[in-house]
Amino acid sequence: MSETAKIELDGKIYEFPVVVGTENEKAIDISKLRDTTGYVTLDTGYKNTGATKSAITFLDGELGILHYRGYPIEQLAEKATFIEVAYLLIYGKLPTQTELDAFSNSITKHTLVHEDMKQFFEAYPAKAHPMGVLSSMVCSLSTFYPESLDPNRSPEAKDLTIHRLLAKLPTLAAWSYKNAMRHPFMYPKNKFSYCENFMHMMFAMPTEDYNVDPVIVDALNKLLILHADHEQNCSTSTVRIVGSSQANLYATISAGISALWGPLHGGANQAVIEMLEQIHNDGGDVDKWVAKAKDKDDSFRLMGFGHRVYKNFDPRATIIKKACDDVLEKLGINDPMLDIAKKLEKVALEDEYFKARNLYPNVDFYSGIIYKALKIPTEMFTVMFAIGRLPGWIAQWKEMTEHNEPIGRPRQIYIGETPRDYVDISKR
Repeated sequence: MSETAKIELDGKIYEFPVVVGTENEKAIDISKLRDTTGYVTLDTGYKNTGATKSAITFLDGELGILHYRGYPIEQLAEKATFIEVAYLLIYGKLPTQTELDAFSNSITKHTLVHEDMKQFFEAYPAKAHPMGVLSSMVCSLSTFYPESLDPNRSPEAKDLTIHRLLAKLPTLAAWSYKNAMRHPFMYPKNKFSYCENFMHMMFAMPTEDYNVDPVIVDALNKLLILHADHEQNCSTSTVRIVGSSQANLYATISAGISALWGPLHGGANQAVIEMLEQIHNDGGDVDKWVAKAKDKDDSFRLMGFGHRVYKNFDPRATIIKKACDDVLEKLGINDPMLDIAKKLEKVALEDEYFKARNLYPNVDFYSGIIYKALKIPTEMFTVMFAIGRLPGWIAQWKEMTEHNEPIGRPRQIYIGETPRDYVDISKR
């Protein structure tokens, strides 16, 4: 007999099946609760609600575990390329060399965007936030590929849309920066790898050759891998619920980008740099700001420390800390804000106050430092997050559509006015 959970309502006992995942996660299947009992559950923010079954990412916040398709994040970050991880997430297995070459070549072939899209960029003001531009541009891709609007296309046609999006997002992201700087757009070059191509389009100028240091490429590759998926977070859930309406992939990912834009989600590494700037502008006294963070009556919070999911440590932070150290050493940067960051890191790792509360430096802390060291503007940090998260979003959309999951339709508990009569405006 399968295990069940019993709920007593209005003097009646109802039984609901218990679902057990492959990593022994347990859930009560209440999909028939409303039909059976007339009740719904209330779970504000969906913190205790499993919205789907997924085979993509496993996360254990208590033990600090993150696996993509069963592979530990530590092994993937050390040994794989971002494109290899993208293939793994989207297609469910590590590619053979032949499969990887075909996948990589297909992406390389589609990195150009239609010349007409240049006019869209030029219509935005220089101060337009790159996330707003990126979200709009990705949605606009659907107008250039109207065949992508059909939800019942062949697997080959869906793959073409997936490859196009993976290829074009870095181009659109880099061009959003170039447009803000009023610099000439740099076209992608087929000789470069995925990460090299992005850096080329971001920082090269028409009059110069641009070569990216391998240490920088390696760090960027690791950052993108570490951000590639993270289970059912805000933006991923957005992608799945928008996709459940059978919206096209471009519109669906555009919605995910908009969700990621929020400072409580993808904007965390930007908040780290803004915090460092605040401390620097105040004179750089780290001890003063650490004391403020410890003061329960002070509203100041240290950004980039601790994590709402990982309770003991963020496994991604352990990986990226070394890459961060390598980049700073290689570039030999003398930046007072990076000095402040290293002092804060030392305090968090050694001070009992922070250790007791598990306020360790997380992946956002280190990624913000790396992006600043690479001279990527602060407003582009969340764009970098979006580039990394794209394979995960695509994988989640693909899984959802292949499982023919129903359209998302949460319920609510109404707490408004009870029925009342309309009153003419002259009598109000």
